[in-house]
Formats: sequence, C-alpha cells, structure tokens
Amino acid sequence: MKGVPKMEKIAYNRTPEKNAKGMAYCTIRTFLMKQDLQGRVFVITGANTGIGKVTALEIAKTGATLILACRSEKKALPVVEELKQVTGNQEIRFVPLDLASLESVRKCAKQILEEEPKIHVLINNAGLASMRGETQEGFELAFGVNHLGHFLFTKLLLPRLQESTPARIVNVASRAHKRVKKYSLDDVQKYTQSTSGFPEYCLSKLANVLFNNELAKRIEGTDVTCYALHPGVVASDIWRRIPIPFRWIAKMFMISNEEGALTSLHCALSEEAGKESGLYYDKCKAIPTQHPAAKDDALAKELWDKSEEWVAPFAHLD
Repeated sequence: MKGVPKMEKIAYNRTPEKNAKGMAYCTIRTFLMKQDLQGRVFVITGANTGIGKVTALEIAKTGATLILACRSEKKALPVVEELKQVTGNQEIRFVPLDLASLESVRKCAKQILEEEPKIHVLINNAGLASMRGETQEGFELAFGVNHLGHFLFTKLLLPRLQESTPARIVNVASRAHKRVKKYSLDDVQKYTQSTSGFPEYCLSKLANVLFNNELAKRIEGTDVTCYALHPGVVASDIWRRIPIPFRWIAKMFMISNEEGALTSLHCALSEEAGKESGLYYDKCKAIPTQHPAAKDDALAKELWDKSEEWVAPFAHLD
C-alpha cells in the first residue's frame, strides 16, 4: 500500500522465529489481527518514536482509544495523524508529558483523568539513555525520567485503572539493570556523575524492575496486573546522544523497533500475560532476573517509600 510505513510490512507469527541477526524473538501479529478493542483505552508514554511508536501502531489497528503522552508536541502530532491515516482509527490523540518535570506529569495525569472515564492499559515506555543532566526537581536525569516520572504518573492514574478492570500496567525496563554494581538512593539526587551516563541508565532500569515488584504486591487482588520487560537491545532513538560513529556501529548489532515492541505488546494484550503479574519478561516470556538487587524485596520497598516521599508535593490533582 502506497504511503504505508515500513513497519506495516513486517511478517508476524505466533511461534519464535529468527531475525536477520540470528536472534530468537516471538511475534504476535496473528493474535493482534483477532483483536477488537474498541472502547478500551490505552495510555502510552514516549509513543512518538522507536518501539513506542510501533506499539502504538499495532494497538491502533485493534480500534482501541489511544493516548500518546509525549514531551514534544511538534514530533507527536505528525505521528498521531500518521497513525490515523494508516489504521483508519480516529480515536488517537496527543497529551503533553515531560517526565523530567513532576509538575508536567501531574498536569498530564489530570488532563487524562478529566477526559477519560476509563483507562485499561498504561504502558510506561518512554526513556532516555547515555544523557547527562538533572530533572527540574534536581534528580539525576535518567533516574528522574525513567523511574520517578513514571512512578508519579502510575500513582495518579492507578485509581482509574482499578475502576476499569481488568487493567494492565506495562513497564519497559532493560536487562541493563543487571549491570548495576552499586545501588544507593543517595546518588539519585544530583547531576549525572559519570561521563557516559550509562551507569545511571542501568540504575534507572533496576528501579523499573524494583518498582514493578513492589507494585505487584500493592495491587494484588485488584484485577490490575503489572509487568516489567526487556525489549531487546533496540536500534531506537534512545541512543540518540551517543556520538554518531559509535551509534552507527552499535546499531549494526541491535534489533529493529518492530521486534523490540513485541514483548510490550505481549504484556499489554496477550491472554497468557493476563494470568500473571509482577514478573519480568524477555522475548515474550516470563523469566527470572538474575541480579540479586532485582530480587531484593526490602530494597524495592525502600525505593517505593522514598519515591512516594519525593513525589508527594505533586501527588494531588487539585
């Protein structure tokens, strides 16, 4: 079809396949084609590019209502129009969200809650890597965007999800969490200390896994389920701040955005995942994480309690 993005032409199957690089991955195109999700509401952060855009595309094809919560209106609005044109689904819109500002997170959640009486799936997809800086509230940039912003966003939307059951919360983490050698919450309230920003990124991804672990305990029995996942090492815009020659070389060994979105789609839509909660996924399968800190219940609770303390000034909707 003329004008259809390349992502539209991907072949999907229900069984594990091998991609061009020899990596096993699962696909769920056949499953998605059977879905009619009209009336179901999905919120996706960072859905204007990378695996978030592919995730949004595939969900839009099911007829679901789709809210793209993104930082850049300039970049997000053309994606909204593209998705409408490609899928024929007109129930797609943009809501501004800057995860580096807790006030922006609060305003975004408030707007969504005012406009949507139901929310069925929240996909915390947005993230950044290999960038240095700090958020508006003075938190290390990767930790603030990848964890704390999503923590507040989830906290504010959770009551509506609980009113819309069955509902799901999907947290895009990374196997990079296994690279963390030292975990200290004292390191997250300061400007990025490393030159590359990668250690801080790994720490933020461990926070994603710990957040999911503790969230599962707190929502148990509510018919809201949650998931943390590794999308694969994806050639997405998350690496955009890596110097170009190194980025080009690295992307030769990465998987596509289309492949990277598959585990998010599995957790958000599959019947199998709907029977589970609080687990960690890779290639559409729940697997145990091997990092000791990722299995530390006391650490997960400590992170939750500190996160609640940090976001408390913004955890209101009035």
